[in-house]
Amino acid sequence: MKKEKRTTELRERLLDFSVDVLNFLKTIPYIREYEVLRYQLSKAATSIGANYEESQSATYKEFINKNRIALREANESIYWLKIIQRLQIGNKENLENLISECKEISNIFGAIVSKADKKQNYGE
Repeated sequence: MKKEKRTTELRERLLDFSVDVLNFLKTIPYIREYEVLRYQLSKAATSIGANYEESQSATYKEFINKNRIALREANESIYWLKIIQRLQIGNKENLENLISECKEISNIFGAIVSKADKKQNYGE
């Protein structure tokens, strides 16, 4: 698979994830205590794709940094999704799918960052 095709596929996947999270958040009851969940998860989940997009037109050092931020945002999204899961709110099936997808996204960014770090450290 060509790099350009993988880039396009990841862009679409991240965009879909952001939209899916925002749609999922509509299933959480509008209770004051849950506002923080909606706010934090929406910020973290949409930030993953935004940082990846920024990384595509950056210097190599910025590329690594933006992808590292995307990894952190993916991990934060998993955290908020797990809180929602423990509270047993929102659409359960969608929630499980979002957690699974976010873990895969986190693994993708973990691999990107790891490979980039090795390349930077060893001058490959």
